[in-house]
Amino acid sequence: MKDILDTLTEDGSFQTLLSTLKMADLAEKLRSPGPFTLFAPNDDAFKRVIVEEITADRDNLVSILTYHMVDGKLTAAEIARDENLMTSNGKSLTVLLEEGRQVIDNAKYVKTDIECTNGIIHVIDNVFLPQFSGWYCGCC
Repeated sequence: MKDILDTLTEDGSFQTLLSTLKMADLAEKLRSPGPFTLFAPNDDAFKRVIVEEITADRDNLVSILTYHMVDGKLTAAEIARDENLMTSNGKSLTVLLEEGRQVIDNAKYVKTDIECTNGIIHVIDNVFLPQFSGWYCGCC
């Protein structure tokens, strides 16, 4: 079993995520013991945002990427029991059920519960943007 960073690298469908993690000096964090839960937008998810815009300001990029990280190892079943998850950037992700499918902030799962030595990865179909946290659910 590999750590989160090596698992993402080996998969091949996280090139944009990996490059942004390196730009933000967060890649090595995903090698540390953790445990972490990472909501990992795949390359298709990054096509829905303007990457140049989110990478233009390093502080903004760090905020966005840490909004995809939760301390501790949480399976999809464990996540389903919460309405909010506190992220590493200090903001909460909203957890909802929409037409029987779990929705985390503005994303749906592509794949869940990828076990790693230092945590777990859930592949998502959208990039979380903390500045829009909660806007789509009418709860805030």
